[in-house]
Amino acid sequence: MALPRRRPPLREVGHDPDYRFSLANERTFLAWIRTALALIAGGVALASLVPDLTPALLRDGLAVLLVVLAVVVAVRSYARWDRAERAIRQDLPIAVGGTTVRLLAGGIVVVGAGVLVLLLIGR
Repeated sequence: MALPRRRPPLREVGHDPDYRFSLANERTFLAWIRTALALIAGGVALASLVPDLTPALLRDGLAVLLVVLAVVVAVRSYARWDRAERAIRQDLPIAVGGTTVRLLAGGIVVVGAGVLVLLLIGR
């Protein structure tokens, strides 16, 4: 059984692009990373800073969901950055949207609805 082929390093792909495109791609990556960090902070805050919100199982489940979303966003942001950088270097179209955006939006809707339930029944 053959091992999967490794993708060539970025320096070996296509040509050096206009640095502004690479920097814009990096800024987008960093925005996704900031989003992941904010999700982690939200999960930690929900789990430890508001212990009065009950039921605890729902509160802790929402906190775990936030941290899981953060991990997914962080991993997918690197994959998106790499894919976009390779496309830029090869003058190919960059994929738009994707499952990460839908997953993040859906996860935030679920967390928002759960927090609303916590606030309404926790009083």
